[in-house]
Amino acid sequence: MDLASAEKTITVKSSSVELSDAFRDQAQQGIARVAGKYFGHLNTASVHVSREGSLFRCTVNIQMGALKTMSAESQDKDCYVAFKAALEKVEKQLRRAKRELREDKPTRVDKDQALRDGLSPEPSA
Repeated sequence: MDLASAEKTITVKSSSVELSDAFRDQAQQGIARVAGKYFGHLNTASVHVSREGSLFRCTVNIQMGALKTMSAESQDKDCYVAFKAALEKVEKQLRRAKRELREDKPTRVDKDQALRDGLSPEPSA
């Protein structure tokens, strides 16, 4: 996924913290990397940072393709570390969803039987 199209679908907001352009760029690049790695089609994504006492709370929401919205939250003294931890949690959810879809495919008994019939030697008459 290219970053130009990702900027339109990724929102980075804060309620009580002034976010730098570097943080916004890192958040957009991180989400674009995760989206490209697992499913490729990012519908929407959002990052929200808020301050709670001495900690930053970062919430990451990603909605890809026809999947449900994946959401994760993390707290840390550094907002970059909080974002990275939340993104890793969402990445784990996407990895598990992809594995579940891949393993959920039924086996094709008819195709398997056709291959076995084609490989077996013909009886001689």
